[in-house]
Amino acid sequence: MKKWYAILLFTTTCVQAQERVSTTMIGGQPMVNIAELEKRSHLKLLGGQGGDGIAAHSVATENFDIHYYQCDWTLNPEIRYIKGNITPHFIMKQASDSIVFDLVRVLTVDSVLFRGNKIAFYQSAENGLVIKFPAALSVGSKGAVTICYQGVPPNLTSPNGNFFQGLHRSVYAIYTLSEPYGSSVWWPCKNGLTDKADSIDISVTTPSIYTPSSNGLLEREERDGDQTTSHFKHRYPIATYLVALAITKYIVDKDSVMLGDRKMPVLMYTHIASKPDYYKPATAQVIQCLPKFSELFGMYPFQKEHYAQTQWGLGGGMEHQTNSFIVDRWNNLVAHELGHQWFGNKVTCGSWSDLWLNEGFATYTEFAYYEHFMPSVHLSYIASMMNAITASPGGSVYTTDTTNYNRLFGPLTYYKGGLVVHMLRWVLGDEVFHKGVRAYLDDPAVKYGYARTGDLKRVMEQVSGKNLDSFFDKWIYKEGYPSYKLTWSQNNNNWASVKLNQTTSHSSVAFFEMPVALKFKNATRDTILVVDHRFSGQTFALNVGFAADTVLIDPLLKVISKGNTTTKEAAPTTADQLKIYPNPAPDNLQIALGNPTDKTMVIQLFNTTGQLVYQRKLNMAGNDEQWQIPMQQYPKGVYYLRLKGEKNIDLVQKILH
Repeated sequence: MKKWYAILLFTTTCVQAQERVSTTMIGGQPMVNIAELEKRSHLKLLGGQGGDGIAAHSVATENFDIHYYQCDWTLNPEIRYIKGNITPHFIMKQASDSIVFDLVRVLTVDSVLFRGNKIAFYQSAENGLVIKFPAALSVGSKGAVTICYQGVPPNLTSPNGNFFQGLHRSVYAIYTLSEPYGSSVWWPCKNGLTDKADSIDISVTTPSIYTPSSNGLLEREERDGDQTTSHFKHRYPIATYLVALAITKYIVDKDSVMLGDRKMPVLMYTHIASKPDYYKPATAQVIQCLPKFSELFGMYPFQKEHYAQTQWGLGGGMEHQTNSFIVDRWNNLVAHELGHQWFGNKVTCGSWSDLWLNEGFATYTEFAYYEHFMPSVHLSYIASMMNAITASPGGSVYTTDTTNYNRLFGPLTYYKGGLVVHMLRWVLGDEVFHKGVRAYLDDPAVKYGYARTGDLKRVMEQVSGKNLDSFFDKWIYKEGYPSYKLTWSQNNNNWASVKLNQTTSHSSVAFFEMPVALKFKNATRDTILVVDHRFSGQTFALNVGFAADTVLIDPLLKVISKGNTTTKEAAPTTADQLKIYPNPAPDNLQIALGNPTDKTMVIQLFNTTGQLVYQRKLNMAGNDEQWQIPMQQYPKGVYYLRLKGEKNIDLVQKILH
């Protein structure tokens, strides 16, 4: 869907889109603020009804399950009017003599046909179409109704909306945009997130000077005088909000890409006012990305059909199934909408509160694009999103307020959602992460259906064998991010003693357990070591391997954080600096050795009769060492401690207990 993009360093006017958009230059590449553009469009729509976002803007009943839609529309881009016959095929889930579809009241239903006969219906004040059968239909019975309707779709925006009709670049056009709640503004359907049609056929009749673009494959075109009917066929499950139409004067460019054993078509619908070949880079990028995304996330979900991009005038992009509508050829926009074909289309969020499952993962596919094809931009792009997220101390990825479009289509859903996916990969490791993502997309409970955040967590835990309760709770449902404070010193043997403290930006989380990468460096060498940070103030002994003068926290930007600091402390430089304490030792005898030079050490404890009561042999790697002897297990009295190294340490000391 519409996307958020990078820090806004300056604005430029896009000649192709003819609208002023926010972009950022990162690594010499323009990064458009997609989420901002998408939010602009969505802010113009009707507000949601609240709840958890599942049933918002839907009064359709759940006593039937949609199997198939046959959609026949007659449209003219020069006139704001729609006329259609919609034939939903369904299966009854409960015995009933009525079913209810969603449709705004300003569109007039002329008749409803069932088994060749007109039947009773009425349009409710709540924008529902109530259909009454002559008799109750039993559970499991199959049926189909044809809804004949027409009218002027409401103009919910100024000037765009769920149904745009007007001039785009001096040419008449119609564009639809139904996410999240807008499908019923222009056609009768089930407008929620509970029921995907198994397949759909779309026939569009328009004046022949215009070209329609829609979902699935264009099977055929039939000319009748100055009118042409275009027939589209789509044979995959599809959510209602992903059904779309674009009609204007298009030039259709055709290309292809090998996916598995199939040469799949790749299309570009370019507005006639655009410069010739302007969108060829977008097609080239798609051809580049489709095999890589299929490798990472599983085969392109609609491989038996095609992938198309359609230029439109509503801003940003919209991931209509098999056919993304895009305002321009920006790299991050093209990657994002393509990524949605897996995340949002194959598997769709089961609640608008879980929108991050669509938008966060699609944002992550932008990271994947830059990582594999423009690596010089990759870290800068992630940094721009981290800076945007950490500009505020709070905010959760998950939202309970689906009426607030600023919140729903904002940076927490897009940026933080994408960064959470990025961090999940860091926590699980590349191989397990990608295996888990593919398993999630193919999980029988959600494949070509709907998913909630708990479904992703369940599958990732199954694949990884890890408990992800804390990760999901703190990074998705709660708020904020950590700040790290590191103090360190290094001994003569190049072992570093590190203490890592953490504070959090929001009171909802006391501590974020995360693996943290530390980069030790000097003028000529560097190395990255990873510590598993489980509590604030945790200490680590790390073998750096060379004398470092600087430590950087999270140099590869794997964890959302801000305000990190490092401080180097002076370390003892005397070789074999030995401390034995306390003495007397009522409980535990502590032995500390700094800058050891021996590779092995034997610790022995004798009583006054010369009997050996304790012995331990140690292999020392060169780091500062500390051991303890539990004295409470021995009778009170005098003991003799002997420390014997391979060549440099040989000490006997009297110990009182």
